[in-house]
Amino acid sequence: MNKRVITIIGIAIVLVAISVVKLKNNKQKVQAKLYIHDTTTAILVNVSKPTFHSFENSFSYLGTFDPNKQNLIGSDVAGKIIRMNVQDGDKVSKGQILAKLDDEMLSLQLENAAIQVESQKNDDARNNYLIKENAISGVQNEKTKLALKAAEANYKLIKKQFKNTAITSPFTGVITKKMIDLGSVIGVGTPLFEITDISSVKLNISVPERDILKFKEGQKVVINVDVYDNIDFQGTVSSIGVKADASHNFKVEIAVKNSGKNRIMAGMYGSVKLANATAKNALSVARKALVGSTKHPQLYVVRNGKAKLVSFSAGTSDGEFIEVVDGLSVNDVVIVKGQINLQNNSNVLIK
Repeated sequence: MNKRVITIIGIAIVLVAISVVKLKNNKQKVQAKLYIHDTTTAILVNVSKPTFHSFENSFSYLGTFDPNKQNLIGSDVAGKIIRMNVQDGDKVSKGQILAKLDDEMLSLQLENAAIQVESQKNDDARNNYLIKENAISGVQNEKTKLALKAAEANYKLIKKQFKNTAITSPFTGVITKKMIDLGSVIGVGTPLFEITDISSVKLNISVPERDILKFKEGQKVVINVDVYDNIDFQGTVSSIGVKADASHNFKVEIAVKNSGKNRIMAGMYGSVKLANATAKNALSVARKALVGSTKHPQLYVVRNGKAKLVSFSAGTSDGEFIEVVDGLSVNDVVIVKGQINLQNNSNVLIK
């Protein structure tokens, strides 16, 4: 091996070594700038214990609003999207065309099917004359009539497929999700849009067994919405569950008509206020401790220095407190502030 080759190899080794050192230094600098959350660090929280709270002459049941209608719109035919008429957030009317599929092939098939129907009609008219003259057999005439029926059925089928290339809205609402784009190739049944109708909304609440007889279908009730302070909405009990869940709560659905002003959105919290209710004293927790949805109420409790996510059965509510029907005891330490930073089994430090 001559000196020149040895020199080149030596230079290459030095360059590689320099590159490795530089990459290592850069990596150390990047890691020094990165923030890595220490999961063992205790999170400061405020706590309180469940207490017996007096729910006075009027109290409420907490729930969540659902839309009047919410459907995924699919396609009855396969094809390529050649026109998009709506985007997320657009208001649509019943029957409005949302998107259009390529219909060129179906148009040609429809034209051919129409020709076949016309041809079979001519054959049928001709055979009707010939059968009177005993020029053809009854069997031959019957086959012609069956062929005409088959051609007409095929024409109707293709016509329906042609019509279905225009994707229309089944009801008036808002496009809350668009799952396709211009040029997308879709199959039969492919979800295309989610349409939500909140012209009216439904407040779903869970009512304990002991209170279910206070509700009747068609009953007028007062609704309060968390985001609208001191505003009463009128609702009507639309359905009452006939079967209790594992916690002996019944689902009650209350319809509320929406208006342009103070519009209620799906997913908002709301409560039903019952007047002339009997006052009672019950185990309760602060409503601000609640996490998740009211359909499956949960909160964090402190056990052995860790936050534990616990489910419980909720009863009545007066806006500040929620009744605990089952799942908690007076000895539990409930986290009422700082939940946003918590995960199940997070280390916590009580302020």
